[in-house]
Parts: sequence; C-alpha cells; structure tokens
Amino acid sequence: MTVTIVGSQLGDEGKGGIVDVYGDAVDVVVRYQGGDNAGHTVVYEGDEYKLSLVPSGAVRGKVGVLGNGCVVNPNTLFEELDALAERGLSPDVRVAERAHAILPYHRVLDGIEEDVKSDDDLAAGTTGRGIGPTYEDKAGRRGVRIGDLLDAETLRSRLEYVVPRKRALVEDVYGLEIGDDVDQEAFDIDALLKTYRAFGERLEREEMAVDCGEFLHSRLESGEEIMFEGAQGTSIDIDHGIYPYVTSSNPTAGAAAVGTGLGPTVVGQGEVIGIVKAYLSRVGTGPLPTELGSVEGQTPTGGGRPDEADLATYIRDEGGEYGTVTGRPRRVGWLDMPMLRHAARANGFTGLAINHIDVLAGLDEVAVGHAYTLDGEELLTMPPTTERWGDCETELRTFEGWDDVDWTTVAEAGYDAIPENARTYLEYIAEELDTPIYAVGVGPGREQTVVVESPV
Repeated sequence: MTVTIVGSQLGDEGKGGIVDVYGDAVDVVVRYQGGDNAGHTVVYEGDEYKLSLVPSGAVRGKVGVLGNGCVVNPNTLFEELDALAERGLSPDVRVAERAHAILPYHRVLDGIEEDVKSDDDLAAGTTGRGIGPTYEDKAGRRGVRIGDLLDAETLRSRLEYVVPRKRALVEDVYGLEIGDDVDQEAFDIDALLKTYRAFGERLEREEMAVDCGEFLHSRLESGEEIMFEGAQGTSIDIDHGIYPYVTSSNPTAGAAAVGTGLGPTVVGQGEVIGIVKAYLSRVGTGPLPTELGSVEGQTPTGGGRPDEADLATYIRDEGGEYGTVTGRPRRVGWLDMPMLRHAARANGFTGLAINHIDVLAGLDEVAVGHAYTLDGEELLTMPPTTERWGDCETELRTFEGWDDVDWTTVAEAGYDAIPENARTYLEYIAEELDTPIYAVGVGPGREQTVVVESPV
C-alpha cells in the first residue's frame, strides 16, 4: 500500500512533520519532485532537524529515496548526510539514476535570471539553488543525470555538450564576463568533471544509485509500505499553480507516479493526504487575495491589507513564518478556501492533516476567505489565470477565536480536547472539502499532533 503526502497551498504547510508522524508505519519514504529548495523541519525526541533534500523519514531510520522526478545537488545531499551522521544517525538514502543533477552553472544562471525577471515583476521568489535551470535542461534534453556521474566518459560527453552553451548564454545573452562577473569554475569542464565524478564514485561506493521504479516495485512486492512525499504545494505546481509564480515541477499527487516510476494505479489505490496550514503563508511576489499586512519586495503594489500589519506580524512571529532555506519573511493571510477546493480536486484527497491551529490561538476572531467575487460573480475555486486571480475580491467568513491552551496535553487527550471553537473551524474546512480530518497539528513536535486516523 502507498500513501501520498501533498501540500494543498503554497508550500510550508508542515508536510515534513506529518511524514514524521505517519512514518513509523511505512518502510520507505520517497521524494518525487523538487530539490534542495524544499526546506522541511522535523522535530524528534526534542531535537530539531532542518533538511532540504534528504527525505523526512530518514530521521526515523526509514529508507529514503530521491525519485527520478527530483533534481539533486550532490554536494547538498552529502553535506546533509554527513551532518546527520555527526549527530549519530545513519540514514539509508537512495537516488534515482534517472534524476537530474544540479551543477554549479545552474545556480549561477538561477541568480542571473531571477535578477532579470525582477525588473519586470515576474520573479518567482526562487531560492537561487538552480532548480529551475536544471528542469529547463531536463526538458531541453541537455541535462546531466545522476546515472551519468557513474561513468567518466559519459559525464565528459554531457559536459562538453552543455557547458559551451551555458558560457554563451552568460556572455552573449547576459553580457557578463566569466571569471570577472561569475565564478570561473562553474563553467570549467575539467573542474566540473573532477568534482562530479567524485560524487559519482561516492554514490557507487555507498550503493546509493538505483533504478527507482524497479527498486520501489520490488519493495511493494515484498509487502512493504511506501510513502510518497511531495515538496512545495499545489498552488505553485507548474501546471496547476499561480503561473508564473510557481516552482518548476509538479507537487501534485499525479507526479508521485511520474516522479518515481510506479504506475498511477499504484498511487491511486493508496491514500492521498492533503496537508493544510490553518492560515496562509507565501514567499515570493504575485497576488495573494487573503493577505494580511504586506512584505516589502513581495507584496504587489496595492495588494495586502496594510491596516492589518500588526495582525500579520503576530501570526508571522507565532508561526515562525520565515523560510527554512532562505530565512526570508513569508507573506501571511487568512485561509483561502477556493485555493483548497482547487487542491482537493486536483489531487483527489482522501484525508486532511490541518496544522498550526495553535498559532491562531488567542485571537478574538479568525477569518477565512470563503469565496471570491470576480466581475460581480461568486467563485468557489481559483480562476485558471493568475491575472484573474489577482482581480478577485475575497468574501470573508468569520469564526470566534479560541484560547491558547496546553497543546501538548490536548494532543495526548485527543481530538475532543481541542477547544470547541477550533473544532468548529476545523470541521468547516472538512465539510467544505468533503474530506475527513486525519490529523491536527498543534505544535512542532511529533507528540503535538492529534492523530484522528492513520492512513497506513
């Protein structure tokens, strides 16, 4: 059996914590897309682990797999594995040979291109880690795959084809000088060959490189349970999200099949858990109809609710709304139900895990963007273009707030111990999405999650 964990909003919903909660019941945790732009935090036995590439289940000793839909920076991967080893962990992580490798020139170009886009207000809030340029090379059939690192001759052939094109892009299109304006070694074939062949040797030595689909199929055949872990969230999916303010891959549940090599019937026969943050957060530019306050350099001119700046700051500070990877402040807003209805349809959720209701505790009133008004008509889901989404006015629905309580005690006691007003809020979400609640997060630790139902 399988279970797929999907972000239902704009990322940062707390997926890693839910993977950690349900992780004991599975044998393998698979990342099916994204790269080291996907920061996630796991708290285990009082210790906090901030990961950006290693699958969350590795903290609990589960086999972790980076699927063929991922883009992998080997340097980041080995730095994280070595850091975990220093803390006494020995994670078993495998990497799909069909996954694409992030190279230094991808990171350089990511920064250059984001600077250019920012002049036209099209910056997607990229982390600058080379994710987009790597996926571009994948689609353009000029990428370097993890399997290529295992053979020096193949690796050299790939680099000799692509590096001159990258040099020309920097020099002829962007008018920059390699060695003066950008790092020389990022565009040096011999230097890249030496470094990335060494990564390949370590992958071989530690038996990390696998045929992902076959590896996972054999595990399922032997009766093991598999969890698919998506990065980011539905509304920044490149096909289903707020284009162009999106990531370069598909965080939605359908990508669990494409990004691992298992069939859609395998994924479809399992559970699909939508992870919901009890309010909204976002890093990057573009519209955000329920936004509270504003964030300089991210909120569009005329956007947000400047008169709610104090409330935005309160939620941001209480929720720790600063990027795991970048440290940038996130934009925050009320829960957006049209966004969630869109996510429920696109993913086919069988259950919900709703996090961070503790962050909203103590407020006299909690609001929800129940619907939009666009051209005088009510919309219950997101319009297909981001420009039209930005034209939407939010119809707010309010709920009475709930007290701040000892949330650890609440988690121990179970769902009925959650304050009544908070349960009213939770049940509204479940009813609107016609999907049962499987878990409620009331704090960062595993022991601060109210488990209503286990998917495995």
